Amino acid sequence: MDKINKSDAEWRSQLSELAYKVTRKHGTERANSHDDFPKSAGVFHCICCDAPLFDQAAKFDSGTGWPSFFQPISVQAVGQSEDRKLFVRRIEVHCAACRAHLGHVFDDGPVPTGLRYCLNGVALRFEGAQ
Repeated sequence: MDKINKSDAEWRSQLSELAYKVTRKHGTERANSHDDFPKSAGVFHCICCDAPLFDQAAKFDSGTGWPSFFQPISVQAVGQSEDRKLFVRRIEVHCAACRAHLGHVFDDGPVPTGLRYCLNGVALRFEGAQ
């Protein structure tokens, strides 16, 4: 996968203020900010670079107030890194193509993976199946 590099000014001009804060500065949106995500078949893409990240079929209601998935669309779609910002060890999830911060992954998800990718809705764009 080709890596996407843009200047801070380019990201700022492309994204909303909240999307910039979340994806480029590792922020977090309020819980329950995106309760309008469609339930139809489709794919969630990175808001920054449009890379396909998560399939609707892997989405589930975790009760956390953030969109949650049990697996990415492929192992190459997302990257992970350690996050200790809140003095707790968490695993950050980012877009592999542009390194946009998406959220975090936890090991309390459903079968078949046991993982919960807890993501910021503002970091995603849904595209329905054709």
